[in-house]
Amino acid sequence: MMKGKYMAYVGSYSYTGKAKGITVFDVDLEKGLFIPRCEEEVNNASYLVASSSGKTLYSIADEGVVSFRILENGSLARLNTASIRGMRGCHLSTDAQDKYIFVSGFHDGKSTVLRLNKDGSVGEIVDGVFHKGLGTVAERTFRPHITCTRRTPDNKFVMMADSGIDQVKIYRFSEQNETLSLVDAIRCDLESAPKCFRFSSDGKFIYLLYEQKNVIDVFTYETGDRVPKIERIQTIPTVGPKGSSQLTAACAMRFSNDENHLFCSNAGDNSISVYKRDKETGLLDFICCLPISGDYPKDIAVFPDDEHIASINHGGNISFFRVDYEKGLLVMCGRSIQVDEPNSCVFVRVK
Repeated sequence: MMKGKYMAYVGSYSYTGKAKGITVFDVDLEKGLFIPRCEEEVNNASYLVASSSGKTLYSIADEGVVSFRILENGSLARLNTASIRGMRGCHLSTDAQDKYIFVSGFHDGKSTVLRLNKDGSVGEIVDGVFHKGLGTVAERTFRPHITCTRRTPDNKFVMMADSGIDQVKIYRFSEQNETLSLVDAIRCDLESAPKCFRFSSDGKFIYLLYEQKNVIDVFTYETGDRVPKIERIQTIPTVGPKGSSQLTAACAMRFSNDENHLFCSNAGDNSISVYKRDKETGLLDFICCLPISGDYPKDIAVFPDDEHIASINHGGNISFFRVDYEKGLLVMCGRSIQVDEPNSCVFVRVK
C-alpha cells in the first residue's frame, strides 16, 4: 500500500449550471474510493493536469487556462488565468521540468505553447501553430482537430495528435528561440482518428490511441538531431478479441504507476480494457475488457496503489473498481458518486 495523503481533482463541463467546474476529493487508498470535499468554480473545466512537481493544478477553461496552487491540505488557491488567443482547448500537458504548458485545440485545430512561471502560474504565449488540411468525413474528420500535444522525453520535439486529418505531426522545439518547426509526421489510416498518446517513462516507447479505429499502436522511439526515429511494433484492439461496434469510440488511456499495465476506456461499449505491459519490449498483452457501470467513460483514474481504478463517466457518475490482474476482473468496490458531466481526473500526493 502506498503511504501518504492523496487528493483527486475532477474536471467537469458546467454548461448545465449543475457542476461548478472542479470537484475536490479526499482519496481513501485502502477502500479505493473518493470522498467529496468541495468545488472550485471554473467555466467548463473539461481537462485537468498537475505540474510535474505536484505543486500546481492546471485546468482548461472557456477563457484559456486557469492555474491553482495545491495547498498542503489539498485545497486549491487560484493563481491566474491565461488566454490562449483561440477557441477553448481540450487537452493540457506540461513538460518534465515545468517550463511550458501545451494546450490542444479541438475546435480550431490550434496548439498553443505558454511559458510557466516559477510560482506555477501561466505566463505568456511563446508559440502556436494551426494545422491545415482536409479529412474524409463531414465535421468529425473533415478538418483539423488537435486532441493531444506533448513534449518528447528527450526535450527536442513536440508531437501533436490530430484526429481530424489522421496525423501525428512532429515539431522541433527550440528552447533558445521558443519556436515550433514542423519536421515530420506519423500518417495514420484514413478515418482512424488518432486521439491521444503517451510515452513510457524511459522514453523508449509511444502508445497511440485511435478514437475511430479503436486500436492502440505501440511504437519504438529513438531521438535524432533532425527527426526522431519512430517505428510501429504492435497494433492491438481497444476492446479485446470480441471487436468493436460502430458505436464504440476509444476515449482515454492511462498507465499504472509502475507502468506494468495499461488501461483504455471505450465509450459506446462503456467498458475499460486492461493490458499487461512488457517494460523491455514495450508490447501489450490483453487481460480483460469489462463494463464500468456508467455511460461514456471519458477518463480513467489509476489509484497510487495500482490496485484500484475510478472510471470517470461523462454520463454523470464516477464508478470504482478493484483490479484483479491475475483473474482478469474489475470488481466494483463501492457505490458510484454522482458528478455532473465529469471529463478528467488527476491524482496528487499532498503529504
